[in-house]
Amino acid sequence: MRRVLRSSVLALATISTVVLSGCSSGPQVDDIFSAGGWPGMHADARNSDTSPVTGSRDLSFAWSRPLGGPVANYASVAASGQIFVTARTEKGCNLFSYQMDSGRKRWCRQLAPGVVASTPVVDGAANVYVGENGAINSFNEYGQLRWRTPVVGTPLSAQFTGDGNLLFITQLGQINVVNTQNGQKVVAPYDLVPPPSFADGANADIIPDDQGLRGCFFGAPDCPVANMPAIDLDSGKFYFTLFAPGAPQAELVAMKYSGGDNPAITQEWSSDTLPGGSASSPDLSADGSVVYANDNWGTMWAIDSATGDPKWSYDIGYAAAGSPSTSADGLIIPAGGPDGHLLALQDKGDHAELVWERKDLLQLGVPAQTAGSTGYAVVREGADGLAMLTFDTGTGETLDQDTLPGAKGFTVGTSVGPKGEVLTPTLLGELFVLR
Repeated sequence: MRRVLRSSVLALATISTVVLSGCSSGPQVDDIFSAGGWPGMHADARNSDTSPVTGSRDLSFAWSRPLGGPVANYASVAASGQIFVTARTEKGCNLFSYQMDSGRKRWCRQLAPGVVASTPVVDGAANVYVGENGAINSFNEYGQLRWRTPVVGTPLSAQFTGDGNLLFITQLGQINVVNTQNGQKVVAPYDLVPPPSFADGANADIIPDDQGLRGCFFGAPDCPVANMPAIDLDSGKFYFTLFAPGAPQAELVAMKYSGGDNPAITQEWSSDTLPGGSASSPDLSADGSVVYANDNWGTMWAIDSATGDPKWSYDIGYAAAGSPSTSADGLIIPAGGPDGHLLALQDKGDHAELVWERKDLLQLGVPAQTAGSTGYAVVREGADGLAMLTFDTGTGETLDQDTLPGAKGFTVGTSVGPKGEVLTPTLLGELFVLR
């Protein structure tokens, strides 16, 4: 079912216009993204969880570092190899930067606790952008604060727009676009969930900036937006899930950011197609025509990005605990889960075709694909250990398997560095690097 979104925002006035160009796409985008690294949570604008690097088929454990608390998001990697990761610590630093080669800590910062919900996003100059309770921050590669911009809620992982700005949505449903150089808001904030107004009276409760953050991991109703958007750099359309107040489940939502001299955020469509809703970030096909999303009942969906209509669905046999990895030619490898295995689907336009399946493996992470038909996923090893599996994405064949020493539970994402390094943090709070 499709319907037009409604918003409390009646008009979106331009606050400032400081952009790299008046277009929504073009070669300037390559200067913003940290090309060659893993610049954001799902690697790129379309949330593909893929890397253009030709992945190694013979990895070895390099180093690991405890982070002092649980980790909820991926490690991001600059093109220079500098690593950024957040954690929920009881005291001290909760934003960390490490050197890839040695594993030595380059710097760390203490931000508000909500930073654990935000994956750092890195640009081509190794400037990093990360959210915390009530603000979005930018630091340079040395950990020095460049700017801090207050917002309502806690910004989840951000995306660069086609005109070089930064777009993000807080867990409370506020959309912001800011200039990467100074943090100024390019358009007025767009509230997907109407905030308290004067009509509610002087005694209306102020919503805490960290409200519902813990529920975001599970897609709970108190976290209206639990994931990061996928964005089409050419059209400016972006896609995410929204659990609106009073709704029975989260919906898949499409909106559009138009850059240029008169930037604005406009409504497109919303769809309640996904049974049980979804808490995972959607993916975009390479041509931007299809949105891929998994629901909470174990089905992968392909949705027409222009209309919100379903193109196909496929029962993968378990509820995936994260977003899939989607190659440019439509090979989809779903994330794992408590009872998830490893499999690959091929988008055939009007249906999905099972390419291969490994029911002998318990997948406990989020996979990544690289050039050279090489993929990586964390799997159970022994009674309760974890290992990084290297596999052929075309056949599912095991190429290598490396123990993650002492690791237990789950990992929260797999990232690939500029030289083919593979990184994964565990939910319990340790970063592992293989190369």
